[in-house]
Amino acid sequence: MKRISIVIIMAFTMLAMFAQEEAIRVDFSGKQPTIRDFLQAYLQSLPDINDLDECDVEGMHLLEDFRLAVLYQGEGIALEPGENLEIDLKNGYVCYEQRHEGELSRIEMCYWNESDGKRKLFACVRQSFDNGWYVAGQYDDREFFRYNNANKTMKKISIDEIGVDAVDEESSNMNVLSSISLPKKGKDIEVTWWDKNGECGASPLKWNGHGFNF
Repeated sequence: MKRISIVIIMAFTMLAMFAQEEAIRVDFSGKQPTIRDFLQAYLQSLPDINDLDECDVEGMHLLEDFRLAVLYQGEGIALEPGENLEIDLKNGYVCYEQRHEGELSRIEMCYWNESDGKRKLFACVRQSFDNGWYVAGQYDDREFFRYNNANKTMKKISIDEIGVDAVDEESSNMNVLSSISLPKKGKDIEVTWWDKNGECGASPLKWNGHGFNF
């Protein structure tokens, strides 16, 4: 029995350590974090590209370029041709774009104050377009994190916790692709539907205070 108890205690200790490793610290000055604080916390949580296996490096290139663009802009260094970075503190919004001929890679970030007053939701979305068409690139992603005001950390959550999985379900039902645009103003996410002929419609994914619904 004693041996079993020790095993159980060790298991819970390992789970606790894993949970702590998952938490991302958001450092800030003032009463509340800004979008720049969330941005910096996210970038600092990324693995060092030099430590990754070759198969994982390709998916990190855009994020590494994004990280360098943030660094360069902060130091007043001009960005590379085809790059654009907007950090809008007032509206809590970030947009990084990288253009090469007809290809466009975009990273958007924003956050929402949840209705309980205790948490915030932070989002980072990566998407790829080719000559104006959404192409659902291999390394596109939709990441959402829940920030806790009390402990000043955020943890990644699944999209089904906040209703964003409804976008993929609707895409499957309609047999189309879907891109999303995070709000620079307002609180709703704009969903754009794409079929073989290109853009075929749009719908708002409405913020309800703790998640989203159509």
